[in-house]
This record gives sequence, C-alpha cells and structure tokens, in this order.
Amino acid sequence: MQPWYSRPPSSSRLSRFVSAAFIAALMVLAPALRAQSSSGTREDNEGVRRAVLDYVEGFYEGDSTKLARSVRPEVYKYGFYKAPDSTRYRGMQMTWPAFFNYARGVKQNNRQAPATAPKTIEIYEVQDQTASAKLTAFWGTDYLLLGKYDGKWMITHVLWQGPVQASR
Repeated sequence: MQPWYSRPPSSSRLSRFVSAAFIAALMVLAPALRAQSSSGTREDNEGVRRAVLDYVEGFYEGDSTKLARSVRPEVYKYGFYKAPDSTRYRGMQMTWPAFFNYARGVKQNNRQAPATAPKTIEIYEVQDQTASAKLTAFWGTDYLLLGKYDGKWMITHVLWQGPVQASR
C-alpha cells in the first residue's frame, strides 16, 4: 500500500485542500489588504457590502431569501469555536443546507437577533471579479471571499472564529 502522501488526492480531498489553502492565503494577506483601500468601483463595493449584509441579516433574522441571494450553493464555510466548558477550539463545517436549517430555526422559534447585535463590515479589497471582506457578528469574526457571478456579488468561502474571550 502506498503512503498517503504518494497517492493522488481524491477530488473531495483536493477541493477541501484548495479551499483551505485559499482561505489560509487570505489570512496571511489580510493585514496587508487592510492597509490598501478597496480598489473596485463604487457599484462593486456596494454590491460586496450588500452581499455581506444579506448574509449576516439572513442569519440574524432567519431570512432564507437573503441567504439565497448572497451565498453560492457550493459555499465552503468552516470555523473554530470553544465550548463554554473548554479551553480548546473545535472545528466545524457548515454546509449550504445547514444555512437554511439555521434560518428556519431562527424564524420558527422567534429567536431573531436584537437590532443592537453587531454587524461590522470591513471590505478589504474589491477587484473586477473577486473580493474579500471581514464581518464581526455576535458569533465572532467571519473572513469572507466573494465572486461576481453574472454581475452579482456572492459569498463563496467563509472562515470564522467564535468570539475571543478576555483572559481572566
């Protein structure tokens, strides 16, 4: 049997690797991107901001329409959180169907976020087909990658971390 590193990757492993590498590159470049001003047109910048706002409001309000118009079905969302009784981070992927299950639960259980819930959007860079942004929400921080599909900005990748707790 060949060692794992000499076997060709499966398409799902390769896809996860490419997504993770792309997100890792964004994380490394994020400080430099923050120093740059967004270079896209005003219309593109507004389209990116609207997509990120629809994303956060979709979760906050349980509005699946906002999620559907701002997030691609092939989205890759992965994040890290700490359980209240733990000191270690755990990783978790959220799939496209889970976005809508969450929204449905918010709406059915009347658990909408309060109007004062944070939704701070920082746009790092907007090019003619790709963009990157940061969202601070009640669940923590999301780093988002977006693409322009048929003239519409949509989220394709999300890397998130739960809120950083102050040291005691």
